[in-house]
Amino acid sequence: MPKLLTSYAAVPPPSRLYWRCQLIGWTFYAGFNLMVFSMFGRFSLDGVFISAIIALTLLGLSHGLRYHIRARGWTQLGPAPLLGRLLLTNLLLALFSQVIIWGLIAGVVRPASTGQSYGVGQFIGYVFNVNFLLWLWSGFYFGWFYLQRYRQAEIDKWKLTAAVREAEMQTLKAQINPHFLFNGLNNIRSLIGEDPERARHMLSHLSELLRYAIQLNRTEQVPLGRELAVVRDYLQLESLQLEERLRYAIDVPADCLPVLVPPMLVQVLVENAVKHGLAPLPAGGELRIGARRTPQELLLTVANTGQLTPHPTAPRPDGTGTGLRNVRERLRLLFGPQAELRLEQADAATVAATVRLPLGNEPLALGTDHLPLPAAAVPGAPAPASC
Repeated sequence: MPKLLTSYAAVPPPSRLYWRCQLIGWTFYAGFNLMVFSMFGRFSLDGVFISAIIALTLLGLSHGLRYHIRARGWTQLGPAPLLGRLLLTNLLLALFSQVIIWGLIAGVVRPASTGQSYGVGQFIGYVFNVNFLLWLWSGFYFGWFYLQRYRQAEIDKWKLTAAVREAEMQTLKAQINPHFLFNGLNNIRSLIGEDPERARHMLSHLSELLRYAIQLNRTEQVPLGRELAVVRDYLQLESLQLEERLRYAIDVPADCLPVLVPPMLVQVLVENAVKHGLAPLPAGGELRIGARRTPQELLLTVANTGQLTPHPTAPRPDGTGTGLRNVRERLRLLFGPQAELRLEQADAATVAATVRLPLGNEPLALGTDHLPLPAAAVPGAPAPASC
């Protein structure tokens, strides 16, 4: 018994919507009874009291049924066990309702005798009527409960999808950030013994790259101007190693700088172009970064001297290398099919990676004074002061 009482006490209170439905439904039923009384010429003040007693009794019993359903865990049952329990419970409540109703009518209303006798047939008829009403109430209640549970399951699924999406984004970023560190440390190690001054400059640029990566670890989009600023650091860092073999230019109109892009997007494309396109060439080559904005989208292009080849370390037309695959996946997670990355042979001596991004968000209002963009880099130029 104590365990049963504890289970009833643990039942959550009903919502306001539940009480509104209860009051509206049983009030409507009381009005229906009055209408029936009027049709048979029995409308009177006693009829009003009797209709109110019937409606209030059924409201109380249905509310008690709700507590019994929740306390006994019937919402977790399958169809067959649930119907069996409701069959017995509704029948018992229908019988009990007649005891309460006729007891209140006889003890409180005390209507004048009409000369009619109420026998077993009438009693069974009233029990059947209340039993039908309780089955109707049960159907509405369980329908409403399962609808709410389905909606909550959908919300939970959306939350889970969002959590998985966030985890995927963080995994992709985690794959990118160590890549910078690995390449940068290798470059510094090769230069420490030969040229300590250049190693110092490279370390300064590498620290800027790592600071950018760490600060944006929880950021899904940044202004293009900020992304290009760190690309400048990277290219100046690479120019310390490649020297005159690396020639580059950044041609991005001012109206493109505030547009939001995924962090490390341009950086990965530039790193891919340098590592797989320019670095293997004895004479090096040129790298061009461009952008163009339309009312619907932003087009970013990173073009480099080189050839698309099937060599395992070279960039591939379908963008299945690690860096480009990460870019594709991040674009898919952020924008769906509205964004794309295309890698192609632009002409006989140039490979171009083109990214198409939808313009769905308002750009950040940042001044260009915060976004220093060089037109070209001078090999061996000193690093900018760290902020």
